[in-house]
Order: sequence, then structure tokens, then C-alpha cells
Amino acid sequence: MTEYEAPGKLNLSLLVSPPAGDGYHPLESLVQTVEWCDLLTVRRSEEGRDTLDSDIEDNLVEKSIAEIRKTVTVPPLAMVLEKSLPVAAGLGGGSSDAAAALLAAADVSVTPRSELPAVANRIGADVTLFLTGGTLMMRGVGYDIEPVAPLADFAVAIVVPDFGMGTKEVYQRWDLLEGPVGPPVPDYLLPPSIRGGMPMRNDLLPAALDLEPRLGDFMADVASVWASSVSLTGSGSACFGYFATADEATDAADAVDHLTRMSRGVALRDHGVARRESNVQ
Repeated sequence: MTEYEAPGKLNLSLLVSPPAGDGYHPLESLVQTVEWCDLLTVRRSEEGRDTLDSDIEDNLVEKSIAEIRKTVTVPPLAMVLEKSLPVAAGLGGGSSDAAAALLAAADVSVTPRSELPAVANRIGADVTLFLTGGTLMMRGVGYDIEPVAPLADFAVAIVVPDFGMGTKEVYQRWDLLEGPVGPPVPDYLLPPSIRGGMPMRNDLLPAALDLEPRLGDFMADVASVWASSVSLTGSGSACFGYFATADEATDAADAVDHLTRMSRGVALRDHGVARRESNVQ
């Protein structure tokens, strides 16, 4: 069997524009993958068909395998998806799982990794970024991905409330509110590496707060404990804060554990989905 890590991501900044003619909202986002991963285990199936063992019914793993089979021949696979990343939280776990499945299928079929982005784009906008990972600038509707200078001078504490947010609903509320702009994090509260550049703000935050008032209370409670800024990733509901080291981030996450459904201090990850080197074949 072979194991694949499917990391989460944070939108350190998410600038949203009104929908274009196709109905999609053009974005500009500084994205960072983090060391908090789902785990996909894959082996050749002895049953002559694909099987997937997962507690999450609504996942993109099987869709990814079906999509890559339109391009290459992939034998039947037996897969187990162990979820660690929360769903409906803005951390991209579903898209990352899809990217991990593509990588697994490419390994089994001996398909060059360079062919995967074209397949990923047919599955969903965020899937492509997880094939590269690290620090990325995402533009357009999510398919335009550009690696940028890697960030490494901070860690993050990620906190998840006991409710989720629907991406479609948050964007609809953003449109209803006529495209509000989120408040930027002041430079003095940011790590040095991201000061003085694009504004570190999330334009979906006003819509998320309007849609789910509990989010504002949650962010305020966490900020009070941390005595620092708290930011929203994606359309939520997960939030995060900046800390100097992974140990400090872990301490911060532990300090608010009683307020959250999940909390974790994590380091930044300089790559995307990956096969674990310690696999037993």
C-alpha cells in the first residue's frame, strides 16, 4: 500500500471582485499550504473494482479517479481516506483529497505529474493548487496558480468553531451586500515577510459575519485570548492567527481549545500533496 498526504491551505489574503459574465468571482489570493493533512492510502484492488473506505460521503476522490481515467488507464484501486481536516471550514480538504487521488492514480499508471493539472482543472478550481503547494498567488477563478517566494518566518494556529459555512451561500451574501471589502490586518500585527505587500484581508469576511453572527462572537473570543488578530480563511468557518514558531502556535491553539471544535498549531508546508516516503509496498 502507498500513503499520500493531502494538506490543508490558508488564504492569507483573499481579494474578491464582482462576478464576471460567467457568474464566477475573479480572485486574487495569497495561499499557503500547511502541515495539517488528510491521509489517503491506496493499493491495487483485488476485487476488480474501485473501493473507497471513508467516513465522508461527499468527497472528490472517486470523481478524481474517474476523471483521470478519461486520459490514462488506471487499474482498479482500493482506497482508504482518513480525514483530519474539518469539512466546510475553508481549508480546502476536499480539493486536496482530490489532488492526492490524482497523484496516486498517476503513480500507479506511471503517468507524468506534468499531465495532472489539466485533469485537476476539470474537477475543481482549488484542486490544481494542491498539486504544487507551498506559497502561491492564485488569480482569476482559481486556475491561475503562480508559486512565489516561500514564506518561512512564522507558524499559524488554526481554530474551527462548531459550525460550518457554505461557500456558495457566503458568495451569494457577498453579492447581496454589493461586494464589501474586508478589514486588513495592520502591518505591525503581521510577520515581517508579508508586511508592505498586498493587503492581508479577506473580502468574504463581512458576508460570512452577516450570514452567521456566531462567527463574529467566536473570532472576538479567540482574539481576546490571543491578544492578537484573527483572520478568516476562504469562506470560513476556520480562522487563524500568526505566531513566531510552531511551538507558540500550538500553545495558542491549546489556550482556546475550549472555544473550538478543533484547534491546532501548525507549521507552513513548502509543497502540496505528496507520497509518504516511509510507505510499505
